Amino acid sequence: MKTRITELFGIKHPIIQGGMHYVGFAELAAAVSNAGGLGIITGLTQKTPADLACEIARCREMTRNPFGVNLTFLPALIAPDYPGYISAIIDGGVKIVETAGRNPESYLPRLKDAGITVIHKCTSVRHALKAASIGCDAVSVDGFECGGHPGEDDIPNMILLPRAADELKIPFVASGGQADGRSLVASLALGADGINMGTRFIATREAPVHENVKKAIVAATELDTRLIMRPLRNTERVLHNAAVERLIEKEKRLGDNLKFEDIFGEVVGVYPKIMTEGDMDAGAWSCGMVAGLIHDIPTCKELIDRIMAEAEAIIRKRLPGLLDGHGFISRASV
Repeated sequence: MKTRITELFGIKHPIIQGGMHYVGFAELAAAVSNAGGLGIITGLTQKTPADLACEIARCREMTRNPFGVNLTFLPALIAPDYPGYISAIIDGGVKIVETAGRNPESYLPRLKDAGITVIHKCTSVRHALKAASIGCDAVSVDGFECGGHPGEDDIPNMILLPRAADELKIPFVASGGQADGRSLVASLALGADGINMGTRFIATREAPVHENVKKAIVAATELDTRLIMRPLRNTERVLHNAAVERLIEKEKRLGDNLKFEDIFGEVVGVYPKIMTEGDMDAGAWSCGMVAGLIHDIPTCKELIDRIMAEAEAIIRKRLPGLLDGHGFISRASV
């Protein structure tokens, strides 16, 4: 399957593994890239630029295929050493960067001068158009369904993707609600050039997270995520647990008086405890509604091969069949 995204990144399948905190290590990125998708190392999970350089080198030992690095620009009193992380990316020979968070414009010249292709994560059409205008090569359009930060507009992908297709000239991928061949075909039909999967890739054999995390995703339904930090206009979709219940109770009780400091214990420094130690109630952690479509823990190759086989069956069999009255195809047959 060739799309503008496969051509842009030099990959076999239009499937990207998005950057995820304490998930996007070399093991997962290499496994996705070896399976024909685009694996992504999460830059800021590495505590220093030197650590990121080592992680890039480790990934390069595990795959000869293209992979990228996620660099999320966060508001902070003391900002991470972004110039140092960019140096590690450039020196490591990485040619694809996924940016997220705040506007990356001030960092783009250095990335572009190094011949790096940049895809920026956006939660609205206006942000996607801004990303295109400042020189991003592609965007990931994140619908309201997505895990992590879905923005503040609450627009699901059934509306957001065709709106993006109407406005954008650069390639874009769909993020949020992506899990299988149906997701891929639907996203392509709505105008996207591929898909970005986060939660689905956590529940894979190669994802270097505690087995409790994978089991929690498989056990969850589409009803088991919650939105937190809405009063702070920093909305995040997370999996429901005891810590999230405490956080939501604080939001209700404090109302407009809520400050970030009030929920510090539920959201800061919790990812190592959850992802590494498997303490599922340690705090709030990002998870998409797509958990309701995740029922197993395959290898990345098994997952991507299955998605592509399902997509081909839908495109070649079910959709043409609808035109001649023989369009029924069972789930089992794909």
